[in-house]
Amino acid sequence: MAAAGTAVAALVSAAPATSAAASARHPADARTTLAAPDISVANVKAHLTQLQSIATANGGNRAHGRSGYKASLDYIKGKLDAAGYTTTVQQFTSGGATGYNLIADWPGGDTNNVVFSGAHLDSVTAGPGINDNGSGSAGILETALTVARQGAKPTKHLRFAWWGAEERGMVGSTYYINNLPSSERAKIDGYLNFDMIGSPNPGYFVYDDDPGIESVFKAFFSAKGVPTEIETEGDGRSDHAPFKNKGIPVGGLFSGADYIKTAAQAQKWGGTSGQAFDRCYHRSCDTSGNIDDTALDRNSDAIAYAVWSLGGA
Repeated sequence: MAAAGTAVAALVSAAPATSAAASARHPADARTTLAAPDISVANVKAHLTQLQSIATANGGNRAHGRSGYKASLDYIKGKLDAAGYTTTVQQFTSGGATGYNLIADWPGGDTNNVVFSGAHLDSVTAGPGINDNGSGSAGILETALTVARQGAKPTKHLRFAWWGAEERGMVGSTYYINNLPSSERAKIDGYLNFDMIGSPNPGYFVYDDDPGIESVFKAFFSAKGVPTEIETEGDGRSDHAPFKNKGIPVGGLFSGADYIKTAAQAQKWGGTSGQAFDRCYHRSCDTSGNIDDTALDRNSDAIAYAVWSLGGA
């Protein structure tokens, strides 16, 4: 998640990623034809192990313009290509360095109605960024791979994205949406953002931007007996913001960054009051040891629940 107050860097070059055909945006009205799957947290953690290994082999980070970022993108692209996704790598320039977005489309579904899930793939230069945001990146990757394993035939078209240079001010996602024609933007029924979903002292926060999308996530957690709160810490600080600014319905999940967990929050969620949700936020200690497995598991399952529910999978 980008630090507050970071300016959006200048954007240059690259062809816009392709989409599909005209719109009706009612994200809450999609039917669920099959029960959403239980996402394997072991598989999600295996992706995080790979991202940690990539960071370790590339100077300790996966930041924009560094070799660890491109290696992370190549890892995810390889998994998606093998699973049958149509992938597009979109280039942009920020801070004098080339950045990359990875877009993956699952074949089929009504291309006039796109359910879009995204997460930023870059870390800060200070560390490997395994919670911020390996966690969201791995969660949507395993959801996408589960779509493929199950041979899902959703009613709507499913798209996933891994954004570059979020830590520089949502640069990659801003570039993508600014270069997507308005006719293509109108086909996006909803954009779901997942930035930090495995915080070690977790909270369970749901974006309140679009009521329909919000209700889907709240229904999932309510069924699990997990109380939620409205997400406020990341407002305007992650990749949903450029989509929201274009009038696209947005929603998402968050497990907390450097805000402090209150006694009341510790009472309902466990963990330690008086400490940050993630004490390693934007630090070198944001490693594969900086993850709460329960939060990662619940939030990954919630991603799948939303994709299946909103996409009619």
